[in-house]
Amino acid sequence: MPLIKPLTGSVSVHMRATPDQVWDLVSDVTRIGEFSPETFEAVWTHGSTGPEVGARFKGHVKRNGVGPVYWSPCTVTACVPGELFEFSVGLDANPINNWGYRLEPATEGGVEGTRVTEYFRLSPAWYVRAYWVLLGHLRGRTNERGMRTTLERMKAVLEAEGAQQ
Repeated sequence: MPLIKPLTGSVSVHMRATPDQVWDLVSDVTRIGEFSPETFEAVWTHGSTGPEVGARFKGHVKRNGVGPVYWSPCTVTACVPGELFEFSVGLDANPINNWGYRLEPATEGGVEGTRVTEYFRLSPAWYVRAYWVLLGHLRGRTNERGMRTTLERMKAVLEAEGAQQ
């Protein structure tokens, strides 16, 4: 058993929606406030208007759902429609972490759809490692609960939209 929890985590949820439908939702950062328990809004910045590698946005975060409240600069680092959307959080020279969504066509219980995996990966910088040694087990659990909440809320929206079609 490792002494230090890995600097990563992920949660996967099956959704009755196509990878393209899921992609449209996860890559529209302006909608994150509908789903995330911590990031209650996001806006494109620096002339960016949509998802592409290098696009910039900022997320308005209420840490742990209670505070403090702050804006985080973000940069899209991977962008493959229908497959992957990832972004770094922090200044370009020193990102603190990366968040992303992997999308895979999947059938679960006889239902076709998409397996959506939300994940985070912290920077290996010494100060992040020190934080993780001290509080990683708590923050990791908080992140996993938040990712599950986010994905379940997205699933509800996508499956309700699919039922209306």
